[in-house]
Amino acid sequence: MELKRKFYDFLLNWKNQKHQECLLVNGARQIGKTYIIEKFGRENYESFIELNFALQPELCSVFEGNLGVREICERLTALQRDVKLIPGATLIFLDEIQDCPNARTAFKPFALDGRYDVIASGSLLGIKYKKDKIKKTPRSIPVGFERQVTMYSLSFEEYLEAKGFGKASLQILKRSFAEREAVPESINEHYRRLLREYVVVGGMPAVVSAFMDRGHYGEVQDLQEALVKEYIADIHKYADKTDIPKVENCFRAIPRILAKENRKFKYAEVEDRGTARKYLSSVEWLKDAHIATFAECVNVALTGLSGYVKEEWFKLYLPDVGLLCSTYGMGVKREILADTLKGCVKGGIYENLVAGILERNGFPVRYYRNDATEVEFIVETSDGVVPIEVKASNGSTVSLDRLLESPDISCGIKLTGGNVGVSGKKLTLPHYMAIFLEPVRM
Repeated sequence: MELKRKFYDFLLNWKNQKHQECLLVNGARQIGKTYIIEKFGRENYESFIELNFALQPELCSVFEGNLGVREICERLTALQRDVKLIPGATLIFLDEIQDCPNARTAFKPFALDGRYDVIASGSLLGIKYKKDKIKKTPRSIPVGFERQVTMYSLSFEEYLEAKGFGKASLQILKRSFAEREAVPESINEHYRRLLREYVVVGGMPAVVSAFMDRGHYGEVQDLQEALVKEYIADIHKYADKTDIPKVENCFRAIPRILAKENRKFKYAEVEDRGTARKYLSSVEWLKDAHIATFAECVNVALTGLSGYVKEEWFKLYLPDVGLLCSTYGMGVKREILADTLKGCVKGGIYENLVAGILERNGFPVRYYRNDATEVEFIVETSDGVVPIEVKASNGSTVSLDRLLESPDISCGIKLTGGNVGVSGKKLTLPHYMAIFLEPVRM
């Protein structure tokens, strides 16, 4: 089935509002970057030109020598006879741009020229440049002439739309969120069930499409396991030879650490007596490759959270909750669907879910830790600094309650398996309502 993506609307806005900038789309493999850009290009331009440098490496010659727009277009038309370059009505799509760094250098002349729109897409972009150093590094980075954006797998809202629940279906939930009123219980239970389904299926497009077409959880598991293997294959393909086992071990350690009560990433969990000196670069590799979500730790709950980061403490999540779920097997999935799962594994899965929601909503992913107090997430919204505690079911919120004693914090959120409720400065919300949280925007 065809999946609707919010990123399509982003591309439309970019087309209508951009000024002297090309677009560079980052993101993990297999999240639908190429598909959505192709769809956007064909539906919104008279001429759509696609150059895939991974499939057609000979096209890199288009960006050799003089990088003026005229010279590039001459070389392009010499290689592809059917190219139509229509000023004001052409989109040039440079796919897998990490395999042709000079094409990125050409952003500046294209942006200044203004006749043709340019979108580029890349996976493992920073990784490729670091590995290949001189051979595969752009002559210069077009600062001021490129806009970088990250695309992710399907959000919960996109998953709901694939199930047939559009924006109108969410209005009653959004109203309950805004007015701090309980959702009618039958509706609340319905969306809690849909969220559990999303936790199991996740948002990888191929997995979601297969599930929507056939509804087979066994097929979902098979596809997810194959995708995890693809990520590991990318580690073997793109990491430096001496770093491959270290990067892979860090990646494989993420589900194991998330299944513990203390989910802070510890190098000793990767390897006995493991150290930052040995493994920090491997963590950075996973972060740069977009196959791990990095959560910073802050130790002061005041506006300007980025100024209070403790670099030695952090957490890692998988970029898609369904992929994380697949690493624990079908037994865990069955219990999630039945809402009978207990223990730290469930807590880690729901924490990973919320990390993904916050990241897709534009929040830097951060948690709070100071002395004996730790809260899963902390964000800045129009209400100021807001700590967020995630409970897989229901339960006490000792750390959140302690933070809410501060006069500098006006609101805290408890995400739980229940309904909406208010107790003093604490707002209790069902997990799915995290989708309504928004960062401060200028």
